Amino acid sequence: MRPHALVAAYFDTLAPDQRDTAQALQRAVLEAAPDLTQAVKWGNLVFTIDRSNLLAIVAHKAHVNLQFFNGAALADAFPQLEGTGKGLRHLKCRHRQPVDVALVGDLVRAAVKAGPA
Repeated sequence: MRPHALVAAYFDTLAPDQRDTAQALQRAVLEAAPDLTQAVKWGNLVFTIDRSNLLAIVAHKAHVNLQFFNGAALADAFPQLEGTGKGLRHLKCRHRQPVDVALVGDLVRAAVKAGPA
């Protein structure tokens, strides 16, 4: 299956609330960094730069996370990021609540500038 078809199929697997939130995140990510490549990995929509994982959209029952593989490097500048550990951080986006497009854009641009983890 072609990558574009896999991305479309990813959204088809989501419940309506998950799909709406995930698609809003996808639009915000691509608006901020249109050159990122999309792929479905580990059952999630992953955005890569130079073949390295940069961020992912991960759907959960009550929310969708925008996961940053280099999130620890961004955490000081973006206290909205959650999580602990060596590298990974996420922005939690609840279903039926608007995605903060400006914040997502700032995070994505900072992640691109910081480079892959």
